[in-house]
Amino acid sequence: MLYSFLRPLLFALEPETSHWVTFQLLEQAYRRGFPAYSRIPDHPQNLMGLVFPNPVGMAAGLDKDGEHIEALGELGFGFIEIGTVTPRAQPGNPKPRLFRIPRAKAIINRMGFNNQGIDNLLANARRANYSGILGINIGKNFDTPIAQAAEDYLICLRKAYRDANYITVNISSPNTPHLRELQNGEELDHLLHALKSSQQRLADEHGKYTPLVIKIAPDLEMRQIDAMGALLMKHRIDGVIATNTTLSRRGVESLLHGGEAGGLSGAPLRQQATATVHRLREVLQDALPIIAAGGIMCAADANEKIEAGASLVQIYSGLIYRGPRLVSEIACSLRALDMNEPRVDLRERSA
Repeated sequence: MLYSFLRPLLFALEPETSHWVTFQLLEQAYRRGFPAYSRIPDHPQNLMGLVFPNPVGMAAGLDKDGEHIEALGELGFGFIEIGTVTPRAQPGNPKPRLFRIPRAKAIINRMGFNNQGIDNLLANARRANYSGILGINIGKNFDTPIAQAAEDYLICLRKAYRDANYITVNISSPNTPHLRELQNGEELDHLLHALKSSQQRLADEHGKYTPLVIKIAPDLEMRQIDAMGALLMKHRIDGVIATNTTLSRRGVESLLHGGEAGGLSGAPLRQQATATVHRLREVLQDALPIIAAGGIMCAADANEKIEAGASLVQIYSGLIYRGPRLVSEIACSLRALDMNEPRVDLRERSA
C-alpha cells in the first residue's frame, strides 16, 4: 500500500536517481525496524543441494554491489542474487542508460556492468547479517577481450566461491560488447569446461560445494537452446536462469524510449522468456533445474513460468512497477499451486 503512494513520486525522478532514493528509503525502514512485508509462509524448495525457503528470488542487477542485502532480505525473498560483478571496478556505459516505459510496464537498460569490483562486493556481503540463500552473479570487464573472458569469470569464481550459496555466470547481457558470443557452441564448451574444472578444485579446497548456474538470453533460436542444453548437461552445470533481457522491441516500438539501445525487460518479455523456459524443459528434462526470469509482473505470470518447467522464479522489473507486495503475492500463489510436492535434489541426481 505504501509503495502505491510512493511510486508516482519515485517515477517523477530520473530512473537511476529513483533507484538510489528507493534504496535509501528501504534502508531507513530496515534500520528503524519497520516490517517490510506480510509474513510469507514457508514453501521450501530443495534444489542444487540448497534449501530455498520459498521459490521467489530477486534477480541480479538491482543490488549490483551487495550494499543492501539485509534490507532486501526483509522483503521476504526466498533467495537474493547480487551483481553482476566483474574482477575490476568499472563505471558502465555513459548516462542516461536506464529508461522506464510505463505504458508497457517495461524497462530498457544499457548499464554495462557498472560495479565496484568483486573485492568490494565480497566485503559488503561479509558484513551483511543475512542467513538466506545468496547468489553472486559474475561477468567480465568490458575491456577484457572476448578470447580471454574465461579468465575474468575464473577470477570471480575463485574469489566468490566461499561466500556464495550459488554463483551465476552471466554470458547473456546485451550491454557488454561480444559477451553473447560466449553462448555459441565452441566458446560455451570451452568456458563451461574451465568453470567446472575450477569448481571441482575449489570444492576440494574449501570442503564446500557451490553450485554453478548459467544465465542465458531470450533471443536464442530453438536449435541454439537445444545445443546449449546439451552442453549444460555434458558439463554437469547445476542450474540455468532463463532469461536475461531481450534485444527485441516488440510491444514498445511506438512508445517513448522504446527505441533506446539496451536490454528490454518487463511485461513485453514475458512470452519470449516463457517459451525459452518451455524449450529448455523439453531438452533438460530433470537433468538440472530452471530458474525463470523475465516479464513476471503478477502471480499468474509466475505460475505460468512454473507450469512451463521452472522450479524457481526471479523478479526485477515487476518489483519496480508493483513494489514489495509482489513478493508475497507470488509466494502465496505458488504455495497454493502446490508446487512443493516431494522433489529430488537435481544436482545430486546428475552428480
